[in-house]
Amino acid sequence: MRHNRKVNHLSRKSGHRKALLSNMAGSLILHKRIETTLAKAKALRIYVEPLLTKSKDDTMHSRRVVFQYLKNKYAVSELFRIIAPKIADRPGGYTRVLKTGFRKGDAAEMALIELVDFNEAALAGGKKAAKKTTRRSRAKKADTTAATAATVAAEPATVPAETTATAAAAPVVEETADETSAAETEK
Repeated sequence: MRHNRKVNHLSRKSGHRKALLSNMAGSLILHKRIETTLAKAKALRIYVEPLLTKSKDDTMHSRRVVFQYLKNKYAVSELFRIIAPKIADRPGGYTRVLKTGFRKGDAAEMALIELVDFNEAALAGGKKAAKKTTRRSRAKKADTTAATAATVAAEPATVPAETTATAAAAPVVEETADETSAAETEK
């Protein structure tokens, strides 16, 4: 049983694990997205989310507490200057873990961990309405397109007044291919 064992040790001693998570958290803050194994991504999420919450309160004490975890002054300044104002109104859930498949060498499950508010592609995609797709047969779809085409053909065509005025002023002479070939044979 796993009673009272909530921390994933990642097959490392505590000092190595703390250094690993500190370096990964600094990279995540500086680059906004990193690719790692799924187990490390899940452990990193648990490590970095409280730091992001702490960064909302920009005081000297919170900066020092965050620096104790990150040990990188550039990551701390990036966190408090750029990331904190952007996540100020978010109540939690600052990171997203996306599975990306398996690594070729050892078949480890890989994942992409990113800051939610800094993924422009996902933010732009969220604003558009998602296209509804179903796994139904295409026969019904063909019938509905034929019915739609029939209703379009039955409706009278509306032409703007400008188009009719120009059409009346300049009559267009059209010859079909049959009329042209008949005229050439008569010569």
